[in-house]
Formats: sequence, structure tokens, C-alpha cells
Amino acid sequence: MQKEINTVELRNLKIEDYKELKNSMVKAYSEIDGAYWKETEIRKLLKTFPEGQLVIVVDGKVIGAALSLIVKYKTAITNHNYEKITGNYTFSTHDPSGEILYGIDVFIDPAYRGIRLGRRLYDARKELCEQLNLKSIIFAGRIPNYTENSNDFTPKEYIEKVKLRDIHDPVLSFQLSNDFHVIKVMKNYLEGDTSSKDYAVLLEWNNIYYDKSPKLINARKPVIRLGLVQWQMRPLANLEALFEQSEFFIDVVSGYGSDFVLFPELFIAPLMADYNHLSEADAIREIARYCDPIQKKFSEFAISYNINIITGSMPYLEDGNLYNVGFLCKRDGTFEMYTKIHITPNEVQYWGMIGGSQIKTFDTDCGKIGIMICYDVEFPELSRLLSDEGMDILFVPFLTDTQNGYTRVKLCAQARAIENECYVAIAGCVGNLPKVNNMDIQYAQAAVFTPSDFAFPSNGIKAEATPNTEMTLIVDVDLDLLKKLHEHGSVRILKDRRHDLYQIKKLK
Repeated sequence: MQKEINTVELRNLKIEDYKELKNSMVKAYSEIDGAYWKETEIRKLLKTFPEGQLVIVVDGKVIGAALSLIVKYKTAITNHNYEKITGNYTFSTHDPSGEILYGIDVFIDPAYRGIRLGRRLYDARKELCEQLNLKSIIFAGRIPNYTENSNDFTPKEYIEKVKLRDIHDPVLSFQLSNDFHVIKVMKNYLEGDTSSKDYAVLLEWNNIYYDKSPKLINARKPVIRLGLVQWQMRPLANLEALFEQSEFFIDVVSGYGSDFVLFPELFIAPLMADYNHLSEADAIREIARYCDPIQKKFSEFAISYNINIITGSMPYLEDGNLYNVGFLCKRDGTFEMYTKIHITPNEVQYWGMIGGSQIKTFDTDCGKIGIMICYDVEFPELSRLLSDEGMDILFVPFLTDTQNGYTRVKLCAQARAIENECYVAIAGCVGNLPKVNNMDIQYAQAAVFTPSDFAFPSNGIKAEATPNTEMTLIVDVDLDLLKKLHEHGSVRILKDRRHDLYQIKKLK
């Protein structure tokens, strides 16, 4: 049974982590007797190459690690065993002038496998390789399922079978899925690895940004991938049906390496069908009780699929007041709530909603973002305040019934992108929803808008979905282009404001 997870942190290893590191390693290599690093060895490794030692921390506990050295390319590809490549466990083979990041170990506590935490370690190792401007990552991987197939296949044949997915190997299959390629097979690599029949596969991942000439590489991720969900309104039997449909979309956009997924405003409205015998105001208050379970489930999805989730919006009751809120569920396990500030006349008349009172940006692992719900985007003052706080991407979940309403959202979103020199992503619901009062028809077209300058599309539209059709829209946005725009654009709106004549400020 999978453990419940609240927070996930990826960071460098510290010597204070040793006890937890050892426990996790013993569990991970239970089939190999005595397969764990001694504390003296870890101290030596941290002294030798501290930035190359990474750990995954779940709820304050170290549950996995990726350990590395830097070596010369010739050293990495020449026949060697584990003892030799680690300098008889002294790490004397580490060479800061080398061009290869050599992976000497990676493991995850078995109790935490199956939720893509190992992939995070590999992704972090790849980022480190790029930041240090190293040619590639090389390591020798075990093939623990080979012992079951050794009578039928040679190591070479076994590897080919794994490549073709005729055979699953828990280590090799994972490496191949992470863009590693096979260099060669090595014999007698790791003493005591009977499940691999003493074989190992030398694997490599190439850094396409490698440059032989030294240069600084920006540690911040410049290109962010956005996944927008254009949600089809449909009858939903219960909350589990909502989760099932939501997970489908999260899985899809996560599979394409998206950093964010955006759901529309009030996409949970089909759940009101069970309360159609009540007034509109009472019905929407009934589904407000789903708010907490949705936040909890989406936080679990954020961790499992390694993606930041913007949950659109949903009704929320607090002290008898009804708000329109959503959650930013981050992939580190934390979450923050945002509230619709401006309430439409329809929301007031039929549901008795009131507006929130907090205006703020959100810090993420992909930079600073803003989130405004539908009608909010029609008020330029609000986004300007967020822009002043450093917002790079503005997300706008919306719900509009007619093309008129959608046009207001679209054109205002485009204006916000230009005047604030940022990207704006919008996503709404489509289709009809019978048997739910006040939610009969929807019209939407998800899109990503950009500033209007030479580095961006001439019409200011990065991408648009097909109108009124359920689909996802996956779009890359380059934050470095915004930095250049701020300083060197044809026009420089943020810099050229006349603060001597006017200003916008928060009152609370």
C-alpha cells in the first residue's frame, strides 16, 4: 500500500542525513548483503564533490539518493568494475577537469516506488550535467531480472528483448525510458550481484547543450511547458468519476513533460446534478463540501505526476460566505489557495457569492506566476499589481456560456499579456450540461497569449485550441524572451510608465 505523502523535497545530501540514507539503501538493496555506504565514505564523498550528491526527502525523511563523480571520458568507457571507478571507495577517481558525470549510485526506498520519485532524481542529475557543462552522464546499470532469463538469452540478446519490451527489467527498462542508451556490456562489475549474473550495462545520456568552450549556464529553467485542459461538461456519477477524468488529463500533459496543468473555472459543476431539486444557491453550497477532498486529491496527483496543478475553481464556504476559489497544488506537496476577486452579477444573483480580498503572486519552481479567475482578467489594475511583483505567467481559468462572454475574456487576456509583458494562459469548459440549473451551455477556446514584439508571434497568440471541443493544449513558453523584452523590446511598457503622473497600489 502506497504511503500518504504531504511534502517532497529534492536537495543536496548532508552528512546529517546519513542514518536515513543508510536505512533507505539497505531496504533498496535487500537482495545484496551489506550493500550500503559507510559513514566515513559518505563524509569523503561530500568533501570531494558535494554538489553531485542528491537526495529525495519525503515528509522530512530521506528515502532515496543519486550519488555521482566527475571523471574523464576515457576513464568512464574503459573496462572497469565498481571498485575501480570509485577508487576502491575512496573517490580518488573524481576529476574536476573531467567531462563526464559518472553515476555511482541511485536508489529509492521500495515503500516509495511507483510515484516517479526516481525520475525526479534522474531529471535533477541531468540538470546538474547541463549546469556544469559536462558532456554526458555515464554509469553501469544492473540487470536484476537477467538471472531468470540467463538460460535462454545472452546478455546482448536480453538487452535487445528489454529494448523491444518483450522482457521487463526494473533497472534497465527504467534507464532506457529516461533516454539513456547502451554503450556496452561489462562482466564482473559489482561483486555479489547474483541477480544480474555479475553483468552490468554501461549506459549514457548525452547533454545536447554541451559546449567544449567554458561558459556560464543559467541555472534557472528558461523554457516552461504549459498544459491546458479544455474540459467537456458531462454528467458525473460522483466525486470519484471527477477524479478519474481529471487524472486522465493530468497523466496526458505530464507525459509530455509539462510543468503546469490548468483546469477551468467551476469544472466540478456536473456534481450539482444530484442537488437539482434545490435552489441554485443551495445546490452550489452542497458541492462546496467537495472542496477539501479535491484539494487533497489534486495535491497527491501533483506529487505523483511531478506537475504543478492549477485546479481551476470551485465553490468554497467559509463562515457562511460563499467564495469562488481554486488551489495551486505544487509538485513539492505544498499548496496555496487563490480567490476570485470580482464576482459577476450572475454569480451574485443566482448563487450569492462574494469576492475575495487577497491579491498576490505565487512562487513556483518555474518562476513567479499569477492566477485570476475569469471576470478578474477584465480588470487591468489587478494584473498590473501582480506584474509589479514579478509575474512571468498569468493563468486564467474561466467559464463562459456565450461567445460574447468568451470574447471579453480572450481580448482582455491578450491585452494583459501586452501591457504586462507576460504570458497569459486561459482554459475553459465546453459543451452542454443538462439537468444542472444555471449551467446549461458553455463556450470556450483555450489559448496562450504573448506580448507583441519580434520575439513572439505577430498576432500575439502562441497557440489556440479548437473551439468548443474537448482537448488539451500543450505549449512551451520561453521566460528568457520576457527578460529581453523588458530591457530591449521595441516598446518597453513596464519601464516607460509615468510614475510621476500616476500609480496603482494595494490598499490591503
